[in-house]
Amino acid sequence: MRPILIPKSIAEFNQGKAALEGKIPAIAENFTRLNNGKPLISIIIPAYNEEENILKTLYSLSATRSKHSIEVIVVNNNSIDATERLAKDCNVICITEKKQGITNARNGGLFIAKGTYVINADADTIYPENWIDDMVDPLIKDNKICLTYGKFSFVPIAKTPRSVYFFYEYLSDFNRKISQRFKEEAHNVYGFNSACRRLECISVDGFNHPPGTNEDGWLAIKLREKGYGKYHWVTLNRSIVWTTDRRIQIDGGIFKATFDRLAKNLSFNHLKLKK
Repeated sequence: MRPILIPKSIAEFNQGKAALEGKIPAIAENFTRLNNGKPLISIIIPAYNEEENILKTLYSLSATRSKHSIEVIVVNNNSIDATERLAKDCNVICITEKKQGITNARNGGLFIAKGTYVINADADTIYPENWIDDMVDPLIKDNKICLTYGKFSFVPIAKTPRSVYFFYEYLSDFNRKISQRFKEEAHNVYGFNSACRRLECISVDGFNHPPGTNEDGWLAIKLREKGYGKYHWVTLNRSIVWTTDRRIQIDGGIFKATFDRLAKNLSFNHLKLKK
């Protein structure tokens, strides 16, 4: 069952810059522990003016429990706030991508990453301690899987109650099952919660995509059509990631989002991402 409330293990990270700046030395020490110099996994985080959110994301990732060596790459996409400074203070790799846009930022991280496996993350999301291994282990164990994607829940930043999102998330899960079985499963792939093999991504031109498509879902389609394998949905509740609802608010709010979900469930016209 999905959590109705934000778990305490997640809530401790859900604080702003002012509250978390004192945690930076501990965050930096944790990242030193996680990276032995030969990372198997690279976590790529595009960031544009995320000084209020980046610490909660990095704090949560620094608390990861993993059997693998991990590097974290923050791609500063021309921020004019303290995003770059905070990332560097936390002892993660921070590069600047001058070409504006999420696709350019994700590609920038992909091409300098050292890991065999790449996990895509976002700078306004909190990640639970088992998330990294749960996302990568299917790729390690089965070379017929080309990409994994996970479950996520919302942290309200506006007036929408958490209980409303609880029901919306179940509706979203239902929609993903429909896409998985009857439509295009690549619609389920989101850039802040997916993983793949780095060299396979590079071989299909990274996150580049045609106009009118999304970089994350289009990458999934390219990997599959190249013959690298199938997708794997990580459904473990312990690895639900928690992201802000700011995109829903920007797009018109929870009621519009719910209506759009219902309309999508009833439509079988779009069987693939636009090509």
